Amino acid sequence: MDQQQQHILYDEVTVNGCKTPLTLSTDGILRWHDHNNSLRCLSVDREVLGVSITGQHSLIIRSFVETERSCFGCYGGNLARKSLVFEASEEDSLRNMYHKIHGYIQSLGRPTKLFIFVNPFGGRKSASKVFTDDVKPILEDANIQYTLQETKYQLHAKEVSHNLDLAKYDGILCVSGDGILVEVVNGLLEREDWQAAVKIPIGAIPAGTGNGMIKSLLESVGQPCTPAHAMLAVIRGHKRSLDVATIWQGDARFFSVLMLAWGLIADIDIESEQYRWMGSARMDFYGLQRILRLRKYNGCISFVPAPGYEDVGEPTSVVVEPLKTQHCGYPGPKLDSGSSRWRKINGPFIGIWLQNVSWGSEGALAAPDAKFDDGYLDLIVMRDCPKLRLLSLMSEMSDGRYVKSPHVLYTKVKAVILEPGSRAGESSNEGIIDSDGEVLARGKGTYKCHLTSLMRYDKLQIVVDQGLATLFTPV
Repeated sequence: MDQQQQHILYDEVTVNGCKTPLTLSTDGILRWHDHNNSLRCLSVDREVLGVSITGQHSLIIRSFVETERSCFGCYGGNLARKSLVFEASEEDSLRNMYHKIHGYIQSLGRPTKLFIFVNPFGGRKSASKVFTDDVKPILEDANIQYTLQETKYQLHAKEVSHNLDLAKYDGILCVSGDGILVEVVNGLLEREDWQAAVKIPIGAIPAGTGNGMIKSLLESVGQPCTPAHAMLAVIRGHKRSLDVATIWQGDARFFSVLMLAWGLIADIDIESEQYRWMGSARMDFYGLQRILRLRKYNGCISFVPAPGYEDVGEPTSVVVEPLKTQHCGYPGPKLDSGSSRWRKINGPFIGIWLQNVSWGSEGALAAPDAKFDDGYLDLIVMRDCPKLRLLSLMSEMSDGRYVKSPHVLYTKVKAVILEPGSRAGESSNEGIIDSDGEVLARGKGTYKCHLTSLMRYDKLQIVVDQGLATLFTPV
């Protein structure tokens, strides 16, 4: 009797000509026996995409299961779409099974309507194919309605997100690299209803060069960075908050969710654009060039350290210029510079890197200790390093070991003031400040390309807000 009370559903079905009970228990597990009388199980939350009726007696359960797995519910290998057909003895029984399973799926709070951006120009221009081959079939299996928008130019996704009727959707999906997700966050934060807008969850499907955000999300739970695993994270509808850093200079402001770089990493990221046809290999190719002809930059970085990191750098005092209030949108973070204990580090620098999430790209574990919503940025500073050692450090970025080097300073901060200068020994040449893969500011004598900068190559202020945006997450 107790066992029966745990069942949401208990009915007789036929599978491949063999009769078996089909049960759905209160823990969300579907159970039945196959033709060998072996017990089969599916987790509705983790593995079932959708359910439908075909004909008068057939119930179809569409699932997304691991082709190889070491234990039930542990993801790590390839995912495959599978359809299971259960034959009911009569129509009333069929409809009862459908309503019980469908009702349980609905109780999970999954998205039913999505707005989807596809960036056909990002990375190796594979996003359209990823959508057709990997995203669309899963949406159909899960009975999710969607509106598709291909981005046509830089900041198109920001414009659309700024004006989108969010009441029509349960989430926004970005089939691209990291750039479209960044545009969406900026568009949402510039809306008049930004407080409600930032609660809409955003999903990312890896289809670009970097894919740092979705890599960070999936790697945090031991899952591979594939479109299939990323889609399952969206389908399941789980959400988590994401820190957002506000970067401002005078009237100009930018909301960053990934990283800010100045020096070596920024030069590699932006100047390697000329080799974009090489795909992700462009980073390694151009990175080698930059190390062999190493640049250093004069400048200064001031910061408010996180608790436990107060002894990094030298004490200093700063004046934080207020962020000018916009007509609408998020007004910006609040920071009392008078009560904050600022520290500073003077250059010259090989490079400075601020990370909001752990992976800078699929191949670079930039900040092993970074968290999505701890309210801090991870600061990586490199002032001096022999070229041969620097080459090995670049290879150690793949697993994050590079931060253990005595040539690397790794700390956590709440706020930053970056004052960039010229190249050491080359006062006529300055550098590039890169935020989330785009040129934020560019000084004189840098690589000439079509990318425009939002800010001047001058003092920037950065403050992070804890959990300001929302993401779809695997768990």
